[in-house]
Amino acid sequence: MPLSALLLVIAAAVLHATWNFAAKRAGGNHQFALITVLQSTTLWLPLGLWAGWDVVSRWGWLEWGLVTASAAVHVVYFNVLLKGYRVADLSVVYPVARGSGPLLTALAAVLFMGEQLSLAGVAGVLGVCGGVFLIAGGPGLLQQAQDPARRARVLAGLRWGGLTGVTIAAYSVIDGYAVKVALIAPLLFDFMCNVLRLPMMLPVLLHDPAGFKTAWRAQWKHGLVVAMLGPLAYILVLTAVQQAPLSHVAPAREVSMLFAALLGGRLLGEGQRGLRLLGAACIACGVVALALGPR
Repeated sequence: MPLSALLLVIAAAVLHATWNFAAKRAGGNHQFALITVLQSTTLWLPLGLWAGWDVVSRWGWLEWGLVTASAAVHVVYFNVLLKGYRVADLSVVYPVARGSGPLLTALAAVLFMGEQLSLAGVAGVLGVCGGVFLIAGGPGLLQQAQDPARRARVLAGLRWGGLTGVTIAAYSVIDGYAVKVALIAPLLFDFMCNVLRLPMMLPVLLHDPAGFKTAWRAQWKHGLVVAMLGPLAYILVLTAVQQAPLSHVAPAREVSMLFAALLGGRLLGEGQRGLRLLGAACIACGVVALALGPR
């Protein structure tokens, strides 16, 4: 993986962990998801117009199909993620989602996009997955299962985190194809996906306008963090995908776990910081293996 791609991934990881922390603190649902899409579309409108003014009019069925599919999967992804944050700990949902997603993405990239993983790449993916297991609780998950209330919360985190990982893999492959094969500019692709999410999510507002207003008053500040940092983080990732194989970039993104382990353990008081830092170290070693492996 080129150094420039690795630096982009690291910068995106910091932003990604930060906005996930804000989303967890918001405790929002599908209404919060709509809030962030509205804010994101508004904030990024000038750059979106600049990037797409002379481009979108020339798009064909392939470009519109990719953008529409990605927008739909992202809507499902964000709502599933928020559901997980409401019923379980960030430090279980986040690592399970961010660990299973790259593993499935790397597999899909090899099977459907013709990419290859070297021995170093395979070792890197396994290091990331092992670190995810430790951050999610490791052997302690079995001990926690003795407490019925705690067991239910852990199982919910595993279930919703795993489902989130499936959606991550789905949009990663779609988006990787869009920027690597269809050659859509990352900034324009992410912006147009946000634009198309609006009509998909407007029924939320029409169904319960009073509830949406209440959610806006309580959560708009957290939403602003997500709206600013979420697209920026993903634009950096898509730029890295243009420079390196998707099967390398997707697992390397999980360096964000280094930051999420600290945020979840220290700022949210979710405990087991030492075990999670050990898991984060495994992820870091896995990312190094991916970075040093051949392109």
